[in-house]
Amino acid sequence: MPARARRRGREARREIRTAPKHDMLPSLTRNLPLVEPMTPDQVLKIDAASMDILEEVGVVFRDPIALEDWKRAGATVRDERVYLDRHMVRELIRSIPSDITLNARDPKKSVKLGGPNAVFVPMTGAPYLRDLEDQRRAPTLDDLAMFHKLAHMAPALHSSAHHIVEPMDHPVAHRHLRITYSSMKHSDKTFMGMTTSGKNAEDVLDMCAVLFGEAFMEEHSVVTGNCNGNSPLVWDATMLGAMRAFSRRNQPVLCSPFVLGGANTPASTAPAVAQLNAEALSALAYTQVIRKGAPAIYGHYLSTVSMQSGAPMAGTPEISLMNFMIGQMARHYDVPWRTSNTLGGAKTFDAQAGYESASTMMAVLMAGANYLWHSAGWNEAGMHCSVAKFVVDTEQCAMGYRMAEGIRWDDFDEALAAVRDVGPGGHYLGHAHTLQNFQRAFFMPELFDNNSIEQWIADGSKDVTARALERAKTMLDEYEEPTLDPATDEALWDYINRREREIPAVDALNEEH
Repeated sequence: MPARARRRGREARREIRTAPKHDMLPSLTRNLPLVEPMTPDQVLKIDAASMDILEEVGVVFRDPIALEDWKRAGATVRDERVYLDRHMVRELIRSIPSDITLNARDPKKSVKLGGPNAVFVPMTGAPYLRDLEDQRRAPTLDDLAMFHKLAHMAPALHSSAHHIVEPMDHPVAHRHLRITYSSMKHSDKTFMGMTTSGKNAEDVLDMCAVLFGEAFMEEHSVVTGNCNGNSPLVWDATMLGAMRAFSRRNQPVLCSPFVLGGANTPASTAPAVAQLNAEALSALAYTQVIRKGAPAIYGHYLSTVSMQSGAPMAGTPEISLMNFMIGQMARHYDVPWRTSNTLGGAKTFDAQAGYESASTMMAVLMAGANYLWHSAGWNEAGMHCSVAKFVVDTEQCAMGYRMAEGIRWDDFDEALAAVRDVGPGGHYLGHAHTLQNFQRAFFMPELFDNNSIEQWIADGSKDVTARALERAKTMLDEYEEPTLDPATDEALWDYINRREREIPAVDALNEEH
């Protein structure tokens, strides 16, 4: 091949490789076999154990409205403890849709979850961040906007979530309003809604009605809410109030027991899953008491506890095993399920953070999770969101996405023809098939350095944190805000301003209507 043609080929490949790529990937459709370590009999064993817990031990619902709802539904209620008949539970969860379409502000970015379909969602809830200079500090509203912009630009993230970091420069009682606006304003992907109280959840849903229209919401999912249980076997009024707000308006809620394995569950994997399964089923069933047919997601937050220090751990083998088991249970009930992805316990973006995150991602992809939350930024057991880790995690999600798509066979014959063209002792770098397919043939991570040591030194001896922070700054320079209809924007601000006048800034908890 002439030198000029080779040079043009290299230049073309370099231009394609280095051009900004911010278009969102569609929701992942998995084409790999799932890891299912339980036999059918063992699935039934977990199911029977969970139903025994619901019938004989019961679940505490610390909420008078929920207790009255359960009484009307025919459950046995003694004080705050609800005893659920297994036939009632099975009948209730049968009406939960097996798949959900999450409608985004940009319809082209709407995504599906359930069955083989999955979405990646960034982390939320960090009270600190490691910023663009890798300094650990308290976050602001501007920092939250920065993360929403990065989420908007990350191809493998399907959502801008909500409070990726807590905006500490704004009153607690008003934060849910500003957080929701930031999610809506800085990205046109789907997002999450705050569930810090029933009334806060209603505010979020009212803002969604401004953005999407109340009638549209009645028939379409536009926002997800998360409700955490208090393991073992307790649901409190705050979470139940938020659950009612979402389910009444036909919006999906994640029913998520908060598992610290060995501390609030038995210190054994299978019994821990039996308890978690009972907790999740009780909440899933309650969503259908609120509104039959409302979308709901089998959720959980999984960690194991160090038996030496009591600290939560990430990336442990038992967490992977529990994810495999929970995937089997969710499919047994034919409901979509949520897990946590790329979790790290390290205090900096170091090898520990990478190992923990990679171990977790591989497990949740092979477990068949549908809603992969905490997919970017999580470190220090969720105490901070790292900008560097956020950016690298999104690239790792893209790599996991590619793996889970499975083997491509569409160019098999053309590639075999290249074998005949090249023959023994040749190379494929300049072949027409390579030039046509090099970009998609093998994933090329841009934040990992695969150059020679000499080239790495010449480029400044930068570690992955330095490269990731440079990438984040470049992405923010390239960010273009998605257009929001001015009348809609004005209506959102009218709502925010009115509610901030109505809610005392010192109010720690807003009561549900």
